[in-house]
Amino acid sequence: MANICPVSDLRNYNTVLENISAGSPVYLTVNGRGRYTIRDISDDEEFEKTKAMLHLMCELNEGRRSGEEEGYLSSEDVRATFRSKAE
Repeated sequence: MANICPVSDLRNYNTVLENISAGSPVYLTVNGRGRYTIRDISDDEEFEKTKAMLHLMCELNEGRRSGEEEGYLSSEDVRATFRSKAE
């Protein structure tokens, strides 16, 4: 169940922090609209891992698409490219 409270409840922040646990963030509102989230640090770490994985999946998909459209490079071409950049 979502914990939603106005940002003004932070005046008594201990009460707000008691409602936070892994998998159960507190959503803060300003003028009745969602504005901030307070979440457990383990949830934040999991969110960052998921975001990084999604970014990697998008990059891999872009590389696959590029290879299909423009053709793949041979392993010799890849080595030559890296060797020229190292010099």
